[in-house]
Amino acid sequence: MDVYKSPTCGCCGAWVDHLKAAGFTVKVVEVDDTAEARRRFGLPEKFGSCHTGVVDGYVVEGHVPPADIKRLLASRPAALGLAVPGMPIGSPGMEYPGRSDPYDVLLIDRKGRESIFAHYPKA
Repeated sequence: MDVYKSPTCGCCGAWVDHLKAAGFTVKVVEVDDTAEARRRFGLPEKFGSCHTGVVDGYVVEGHVPPADIKRLLASRPAALGLAVPGMPIGSPGMEYPGRSDPYDVLLIDRKGRESIFAHYPKA
């Protein structure tokens, strides 16, 4: 997986660590503007987060759990990819002791429409 991220973002590095721990081979590409990567891969800005990954033809935006990426790759839906917009506390790479906010992993189709791929409730 190629991951486009700012060279100074610690949570992006933590997400990359989650990917590696889950068995992904990761190539980090440091960029000044992650929005440019999203544009290049066709992901609408409203799904933006702090880093963009690309794996096997899919875009993976934000703090998507590695298990959901594996499920995406196993099921191979006709889609652009997955996104966790923003930076929800408790998502992989955004851990904070004693707090975990609810968030959704969105499946983005090739027309930019979203559906819920996975839901993570407040812990």
